Amino acid sequence: MPNRWYIQFLRLPVLVRITLLTLLVFMSFGIAITVLEPDTFPTIYDGIWWAIITATTVGYGDYVPHSLAGRIAATILILFGAGLVSFYLVSLATAAVTRQNAYSEGKLPYKGTSHVAIIGWNERSREVITKLSGSGSGLEIVLIDETLTENPLPGKPVHFIQGKPHVDSTILKGNILKAEMVLITADHSPEEPQADMNSILTLLTIKGLCPEVPCIVEILTPEQVINAKRAGADQILQSNKLASIFMLSSLHSRGAGLLLKMMGELQESRLASCAAEEKLVGKSFAEAKEAWAKKEMLLLGIKKGEDLYINPPLSYTIESTDQFIAIR
Repeated sequence: MPNRWYIQFLRLPVLVRITLLTLLVFMSFGIAITVLEPDTFPTIYDGIWWAIITATTVGYGDYVPHSLAGRIAATILILFGAGLVSFYLVSLATAAVTRQNAYSEGKLPYKGTSHVAIIGWNERSREVITKLSGSGSGLEIVLIDETLTENPLPGKPVHFIQGKPHVDSTILKGNILKAEMVLITADHSPEEPQADMNSILTLLTIKGLCPEVPCIVEILTPEQVINAKRAGADQILQSNKLASIFMLSSLHSRGAGLLLKMMGELQESRLASCAAEEKLVGKSFAEAKEAWAKKEMLLLGIKKGEDLYINPPLSYTIESTDQFIAIR
């Protein structure tokens, strides 16, 4: 039985073992001094208090052993206890530094819930994290990347996880199962088809573990859009297609960049989406625009299922399943 307890003790973390040994020393010498000098130390509490003060400081002088046996016990406590307490404090500081380094290097799992997980580190993910952290929404952000060696944004509320995103252990370390949403960005692969395949592989890993978590994935090549849909992407961002749209818009506007400026205005959470109000069901789009104008919001269009209609005919009839798209 004692041997089994000893084995269980050795399995405890080092800091826990040192703490238990330190407390055991304080209690042992506190009880011993109470037995050796019951007149000076009337209670065990007084003895333990004396042992703690003697081992950690030079002592207050409120309790002082007078007998030879008591002084010998005090000498042993000073020699042994001071070293043990110093070792405890050094171990405590080392554990704190080790944990901080592990956090910075992305080795600690994330324990929170309802967070946003961003997979892949690039300028796009940097911009998204900066905007989210500065929006005041209070959303926790988990960044997962295999190319980084430490947290790239130590001043932001970002929990960094280092590892391959298509490996189950990495996804579980980021607690994706309890995430509110996942954004998968394209990696730095020089070939775009390979980058898309890596993104789809990550998407398959996440959907295999937690199919109910909404996933937004960035796809570079149009050929892989269908595969991303098959893998379970809830929303697909074709960044190359969006870039070409902005380029064409700039050409058509003679370099004015109207579309780009408009998107810059909309990125500050000004684009709103909500279900059709009951009082507007059966009304025309013209009547809905008039109602939204009173809210000082511009009604842009209607989302019906997967289809989006920008500025539909004024005679369009609002249905209960429609979603309004408006600008604040």
